[in-house]
Amino acid sequence: MEIIRVRLTNSSEKLKGCEKAPVDILKELKNIKSNEKGKIIDFKKLNLEEIHVDLENLEEANELIFENSKEAFEKNEKVFFIGGDGSISYSILKAFEKVQENSMLIVFDSHSDCLEETHFAGDKNWLRKLVEKGFEGRKIILISARNLSEEEIQFIKENEITLISMEVLEEEIAGVCDIVMERARASGGFYISIDMDCLDFAFAPGVNYPEVGGLTSRQLIYFVKRLSLLKNFRGADIVEINPDKDINKMTIKLGAKLLSEMI
Repeated sequence: MEIIRVRLTNSSEKLKGCEKAPVDILKELKNIKSNEKGKIIDFKKLNLEEIHVDLENLEEANELIFENSKEAFEKNEKVFFIGGDGSISYSILKAFEKVQENSMLIVFDSHSDCLEETHFAGDKNWLRKLVEKGFEGRKIILISARNLSEEEIQFIKENEITLISMEVLEEEIAGVCDIVMERARASGGFYISIDMDCLDFAFAPGVNYPEVGGLTSRQLIYFVKRLSLLKNFRGADIVEINPDKDINKMTIKLGAKLLSEMI
């Protein structure tokens, strides 16, 4: 198992600050002695790595993320990435699909990141670009997205991406989690991408694009704990935490908590 820091933000001024999150999350992880499954978290024994990127050269940065992620997936049963903004998920998932047969992706996000706005994969369109590059939409589950444009809704339908809304989640979260786990279990291996704005920003104020009416921290922990029990769970990323916008390290601490429950 590896935990990899990826301190990348794209050129948007709004995202500046996300590059600080990996270091801050790991600092908080040191304070977690055990997770809720009773597993002891010995920080000194964790295999920590970093993909060093040039924030002024996004093309080169994305290529480095792809190559290093591919190598990490080939060498490890599980790999965890700490961003950085959501654009890192594009290169990571391209690498994951190269390595993992019958791969599947579960995304927690308040947005679909399926806008058609730039030629390169950024934080608002990385999922669309991933599908356009060949990742099958029917192998993607998008959970808690709640602010979608007409263009994004159409793209999701056309590509058969499974969209699980907050309205469905609040009816019976355990039943929804059962269905997601069944789908995940049937894959060759699955990966979880967590954009922290999937949460209501009462629980995670330190994000760039907060949306009301999202998951509670307890609900997200519940999902992560159950999904990480599956033997074909291959890894995850935690992205879009901006320490400069956080309050009392609430979002940073929650990021560390989620990581502790998955490793």
